[in-house]
Amino acid sequence: MHNPQNSNDHDHIYFFMDDKVFSYYNESLEEGYPKTIQEDFPGVPSHLDAAVECPKTECQMDSVLFFKGQNVHVYDIPTKTVKTKSWSHLPNCTSALRWQEHYYCFHGHNFTRFQPVTGEVTGNYPKDARNFFMKCDNFGHGQGYKVPKCSEIKLDAITTDDTGKTYLFTGRVYMRLDNARDGLHAFPIIRSWREVVNGVDAVFSYSDKMYIIKDNQVYIYKGDAHYTLIEGYPKTLKEELNIEGNVDAAFVCPSEDTVYIIQGRSIRAIDLSATPRVVLRDLPLPLSNIDAAHCSSDGIRLYQGAVYYEYESPMILAASRIAPRPQKIPAQLFKCEP
Repeated sequence: MHNPQNSNDHDHIYFFMDDKVFSYYNESLEEGYPKTIQEDFPGVPSHLDAAVECPKTECQMDSVLFFKGQNVHVYDIPTKTVKTKSWSHLPNCTSALRWQEHYYCFHGHNFTRFQPVTGEVTGNYPKDARNFFMKCDNFGHGQGYKVPKCSEIKLDAITTDDTGKTYLFTGRVYMRLDNARDGLHAFPIIRSWREVVNGVDAVFSYSDKMYIIKDNQVYIYKGDAHYTLIEGYPKTLKEELNIEGNVDAAFVCPSEDTVYIIQGRSIRAIDLSATPRVVLRDLPLPLSNIDAAHCSSDGIRLYQGAVYYEYESPMILAASRIAPRPQKIPAQLFKCEP
């Protein structure tokens, strides 16, 4: 359970066996457990097949979905009430998983992705879990997979949204890093941003929105459980940011209203709080051929192929006339060969 609003549940792990529930915190069984399932989750049957948490950003309320046969018992955490649904189109789930806002029902060595409110299944399912969730000989991405050299890595864009998730774009795929424990995993860009089909030129995040720049178009997506294109977009660079030409990279620093757009050997500072947008400064850049840029509390990184250049702040970057010493992209970031 991941519910920071309720410290009684947050970061607790629940095991269900027969008619009992076991609650663990910090890998220790909590006092008073095991209990009957009815004591902790009234209205939920015993001898369950699977269970998965569903926060209110993705379900109607903070909930737990309990699976038994073809029935799904939706337990509302705040009110402790249960609604039972029959999802006969789903196979009997022997386990269920929520991962990166997607929900998976596992059955045998196959899995089916489903929508947690309606149970709707979109796409060609079931699929073999050995092709996606693990590396097995002669299966999927484990078959003939060659770890790339770090020198072959090339970023197109990188950004961190308001929730702290970092997105890295390369070619037609993106990788998302929630924390070091989860690691990086690659997905097609069109899986999350359906309108962006041929990669990106630059990406930045601002005010719970993600701005994607491709050619002379700006796509703005509202961040939520899933990114949704705002009505009326894409718009041209001129319409949205009051600039023209090819964009190499872009970044916004935390808690700032300025986006820095890199075009060749120039960097433009644009006020995002102004409507229409205002170009505040147009400054020379001591580097060229920048692929991606990112700003965090640790400073600014400008990526160029397999190396990056680090600056403490936009002010220092703007004042620099000589490029700092390049640093190699760390192997642990991309799981690449040094």
